[in-house]
Amino acid sequence: MTSPGPRLTSIRCAKALTPSGWEDNCVIELDQTGRIAAITSNNAGATDLSLNGIVIAGLPNLHSHAHQKAIAGLTEHRIAGQDDFWGWRDLMYRANAQLDPDQLQAVARYLYTGMLQSGYTSVAEFHYLHHQPGGDPYRDCSELSARLLEAASEVGIAITLLPVLYCRGGFNNDPVQDTQRRFANTPESYLKLLQACDSLCVDNPDRSVGFAAHSLRAVAPEVLSATLEDAGSLIKDAPVHIHVAEQAREVAECLALNGVRPVAWLYDQCDVTDQWCLIHATHVDSGELDCIVKSGATVGLCPTTEANLGDGIFPAAQFLTDGGRLGVGSDSQICTCPAEELRLLEYVQRLSLQRRTVMIPDDAGSNARALITTAISGGARALGEKSSGLVSGARGDLIEIDHEHSEFASRTPDQILDSWIFSGPNNAVRNVIVGGRHVVRDGIHPLRESASGPFRQVIAMLNNA
Repeated sequence: MTSPGPRLTSIRCAKALTPSGWEDNCVIELDQTGRIAAITSNNAGATDLSLNGIVIAGLPNLHSHAHQKAIAGLTEHRIAGQDDFWGWRDLMYRANAQLDPDQLQAVARYLYTGMLQSGYTSVAEFHYLHHQPGGDPYRDCSELSARLLEAASEVGIAITLLPVLYCRGGFNNDPVQDTQRRFANTPESYLKLLQACDSLCVDNPDRSVGFAAHSLRAVAPEVLSATLEDAGSLIKDAPVHIHVAEQAREVAECLALNGVRPVAWLYDQCDVTDQWCLIHATHVDSGELDCIVKSGATVGLCPTTEANLGDGIFPAAQFLTDGGRLGVGSDSQICTCPAEELRLLEYVQRLSLQRRTVMIPDDAGSNARALITTAISGGARALGEKSSGLVSGARGDLIEIDHEHSEFASRTPDQILDSWIFSGPNNAVRNVIVGGRHVVRDGIHPLRESASGPFRQVIAMLNNA
């Protein structure tokens, strides 16, 4: 596999969405690291690339488990008893028990090409598959982390790697189960892993490292707080991610054992700041919502997964009205398309509130544009970025929507975005630029076909196991 080509220095956009609105004939200038140096209007100079469609900033995918792509579609058969997240988890564990480093890299490579083709340009990889099948550590503790980073570099997606701390099997401090041994680290071994991952990202502007705790089930808050303090001395100002309050059973168990709900417990025990991203948070009360808003933390929603697993509905519309920040992720076990995630996010809120266009903060305007802007801003913050969108200092991540597609005929740019999100074709994304590199051309990633063969072999192995 070959890596993407050189970085562009300038891109001409016939129409681009900037913070001030739609700009005609603007030129985006990029620095040597692939960040936006300047945006100028009515620039007649020569450029490296011209994009004639409508251009928006690339969308960050704030939550992915690459290994879960291997089970997409394989967990939809009925099991005995009441089927829910916990039954699905057992099936996921069985698949996880079998993947070796080459297979994980093959799955990630294929997954990331699909993300890019759909309009994701960066991904937060919530990575907890650390050890060998059976749970013994690899000689190199970052073996599997390195495979994910390499897969991202091969296909050209920007990645924030989030090595995950996983210490226990439940709120009552049960030891990890045999099926969880590949995930488990002590705080000491986790810090070694974190250092190793950080060294793999040095001097690469398309890689970064953050911290993650799997959940309060898997990491006691006092352990999390102490480990983060130690980790903060190794890596400054890194994002912090955690699954929290995803299932009703999780809330019930936390209440029974600790006398407090998970999000409230987290805020009681840890210094949650705007560097944090709370994944799912589908079961929160008004007091917990207020805590999240005041802290500035991002809520990371994965609507297709939350619907697929029957998790619940986060009150996103009210959260945004209150000043909260959110973004979307794929989770990577259902689909890898930002348009699908944003569509479902809006629709579940409509069903919950029995109203339409509920995720737009103003009384009028494009619903899709509001959703996209929200996802870009919240997602970028969750990946540790200080700037987002098409602005100076932000990453040079752009996607071009095919304005000539038949389903977008005779529509304004805002109407094209509305059509893409709510009724659009799967092949609406024509070109994708990541950090100044042209990684998707005419809707196709050049490695998509070559990545499919090894991926097929992994799926065949899982089906025959």
